[in-house]
Amino acid sequence: MIIDALLDAVFDSLRALPFLLAAFALMEVLEKHQDKFIDNLFSKLGKSGPLIGALMGLVPQCGFSAAMSNLYAGGVISIGTLIAVFVSTSDEAVLIMLSSPEAIPKIIPLLVTKFVTAIIFGYLIDIILRKPNAHEHIDEICIDCGCHDKKGILGPVLVHTRRVMFWLFAVSLVLNILIELIGSDKLAGMLGAESVIQPLITALIGLIPNCAISVMFTKLYLAGSLSFASTVAGLASGAGLGLIVLCRMNHDREDTIKILAMLYACGAVAGIVLHFIPLGL
Repeated sequence: MIIDALLDAVFDSLRALPFLLAAFALMEVLEKHQDKFIDNLFSKLGKSGPLIGALMGLVPQCGFSAAMSNLYAGGVISIGTLIAVFVSTSDEAVLIMLSSPEAIPKIIPLLVTKFVTAIIFGYLIDIILRKPNAHEHIDEICIDCGCHDKKGILGPVLVHTRRVMFWLFAVSLVLNILIELIGSDKLAGMLGAESVIQPLITALIGLIPNCAISVMFTKLYLAGSLSFASTVAGLASGAGLGLIVLCRMNHDREDTIKILAMLYACGAVAGIVLHFIPLGL
């Protein structure tokens, strides 16, 4: 059990590595040259941010959610864009469906539903909060980290990536062990019978930042034990490793808690609405 949990933690962390490197490299470039093109580039992202975020989230795995958590922590993207990425992210659900030929027809409805949901909530949150991209605070991501003792761009990128990778591995390992101890059967039993309450439960469980959760939801859905509405609710709130990166890199803890609450609300509301729509999925 320990060996399996250890290997899963290693593989989960390694899958996020290229995305983290790219995100931190972008952060360093933006910080060093923000006067030149941050205003030109990310001010234009503004209104299209949630749309682009929702598209990024459709890519299998949770690498983009991890990368965008970094960009949000540095004030590069809006909170609505981050929520759009999180809601659209499906972690390993799509890959599992692709591995089962009979499940492939179910991929498109799931992705389209999550994509539309991500866009709606992303724009809605940006409109309500009216919180612009605070890119003037991009350097706050480096408070007390000592990364700029290194010269150039590569040094700070490696310092940040190493620290986040450590947290990703540690948290993933602990979660993997807990899931192994609890068992997927018990977790499935916690979901209860198909009812309007089920999406509320799956959305809450979806906040656990581990790909095993998305795997469980997908397998239960394909086996007919989980409704389409509850599956969307669980996968919409499940941003995978992105939540770990957000908790590690965002210095504003109240803001992080607010994002988690909004993410849960997005998944729960989407699931409840879909529960009352006879889609036949």
